Amino acid sequence: MTETLSAGAVQRQLELLRRVWGYQEFLPLQREAIDATLGGRDSLLVLPTGGGKSLCYQLPALLGEGLAVVVSPLISLMKDQVDSLTQRGVAAAVYNSSLDADERRAVRDAAAAGRLRLLYLAPERLDAEAGGGFLELLGRAGVAYFAIDEAHCISQWGHAFRPDYRRLAALRERFPEASMHAYTATATPRVRRDIVEQLALREPEVLVGSFDRPNLIYRVLRRHDLAAKLRRVLDRHRGEAGIVYCISRREVDDRAARLAELGYSALPYHAGLDDETRRRNQESFLEERTDIVVATVAFGMGIDRPDVRFVVHTGSPRSLEHYQQESGRAGRDGLPAECVLFYSPADFVTWRRLLESSGELTEGAGRLLSEMSRYAGATRCRHRALVEYFGQELVHEGGDGCGACDWCLGELERVDEPVVVAQKILSAVARMGQRWGVAQVVDVLRGRSTDKVVANGHHELSTFGLLESCPPDELRGYLDQLVDRGFLVIRGERYPILQMSPEGLALLKGETDLELFRQQRPPPRGSRRAVSKKERESWEGVDRELFEGLRELRRELAAERGVPPYVIFHDATLRDLARRKPATEAELLEIYGVGEKKARELGPAVLEVIQRQ
Repeated sequence: MTETLSAGAVQRQLELLRRVWGYQEFLPLQREAIDATLGGRDSLLVLPTGGGKSLCYQLPALLGEGLAVVVSPLISLMKDQVDSLTQRGVAAAVYNSSLDADERRAVRDAAAAGRLRLLYLAPERLDAEAGGGFLELLGRAGVAYFAIDEAHCISQWGHAFRPDYRRLAALRERFPEASMHAYTATATPRVRRDIVEQLALREPEVLVGSFDRPNLIYRVLRRHDLAAKLRRVLDRHRGEAGIVYCISRREVDDRAARLAELGYSALPYHAGLDDETRRRNQESFLEERTDIVVATVAFGMGIDRPDVRFVVHTGSPRSLEHYQQESGRAGRDGLPAECVLFYSPADFVTWRRLLESSGELTEGAGRLLSEMSRYAGATRCRHRALVEYFGQELVHEGGDGCGACDWCLGELERVDEPVVVAQKILSAVARMGQRWGVAQVVDVLRGRSTDKVVANGHHELSTFGLLESCPPDELRGYLDQLVDRGFLVIRGERYPILQMSPEGLALLKGETDLELFRQQRPPPRGSRRAVSKKERESWEGVDRELFEGLRELRRELAAERGVPPYVIFHDATLRDLARRKPATEAELLEIYGVGEKKARELGPAVLEVIQRQ
């Protein structure tokens, strides 16, 4: 357990938090993680994206002795963090392949002279420089601790395993006096155990925060009529930052081009583009010159932009861990953001084939796909489903639901006579011999005389056309729910078929009951959707015109300094400014995210914009 710090030590931490970062209090588990670092005890911290992990290894570097070495997987992520620290007056640097020889020499000299508090490295750089005296230089610089960011990359059970991370355990042998700290947003109990073992952590303080992201609004929709549904999402986020994930590179290119033709500010990103195009498109997004990036999952881990207001998946990810990590790139600033998953059962067939062809279709991978499929087809609170997957419980205040997902916002409506609808579906599965997949069952129930239906005599079944007026999207949703609740089971890997379970047989005989739900019909274009309580509260009292004026100032200040706009101020800071309208530098220091250096250097321009409004 973390020892209780003296009142004076606690006060020094709070004073530093307010003076440098402009925050008035710590987020959950930050204090405990900082205390472990300052106490020289190894630790593992699991906090969701936006939970403030980086502060946990940055703040101790300003209070303790020696150098803090941060191992991070992507150059863009390191650059963003160092830019942000230097804007706050903290001595930090990166040491990676993006630097030329003179720049690398300058960083080495600064580290050796003790002029740096934090040094950011890629895991590969430790290997590349091992023979050039770099580790000896770190030894002379007096490394106090190593912070391993994105630590799930070290685990073969994690969703982003990187072999280079495995070699980090050698740091423990080379620097036995330095403490080791692992940080990640996504780790099941199995992954957490693997991180501790692979990094050889010594009796670590293991701190696991809630996996819930209450500021995120989750919605799950069938992919039928995707183009129209996607446009409805994008239209309600006009002028805001967002990511649209696609499974294939071809889909990324096609969708990005189509959105651009329709007038959306969108660019593609995937590993098939040349390095210069990828760099240019990423920078355009980070610098707020582009609103939307259409991407494969190659885009994301190193993206530190906190004001992403929506993340859309046009196909299902391969696991809930992937989904939590990717959707979690929305709303990193703590403000409300929307996460929409469009899916089809075909996604899971595609994933199984891809994994099978690559030799990765293990029992574990198949189980992860099944968990993802159940989440997509479920009719219950999305927040609760995600949290329970990671082994935690979620209790809603007042018992009224999360108020931030399609289920709890009442966007699913109960079906009249659900037992009758379910019996028609189960009867069709039975009369078709329980040897067919979803698409064929849907065609039969809707009375579609396709070549396959006619060739197999299914058009002559008594169940043919029983649900002919039911839209295909809605009918597939009912099938998902019957599978999710165990009335139907999916058999077969390569060619999945539907079969009835004993529970399904009991339902067919009228011996049990159930409820079915469907998506409400989309509202007319331009009408308002259901808004979460947090979303309403986040804008309460905010002068929208002033907020936009401050956004423009932020872009100008960022361009002058050669950094992304969010390094200047987060959206949460701009909203606080537009709500409270400070008139003096002293009042500026009371604003969320405004520390002394920013108040001194940026305050005059900010106050001028406020006074003009």
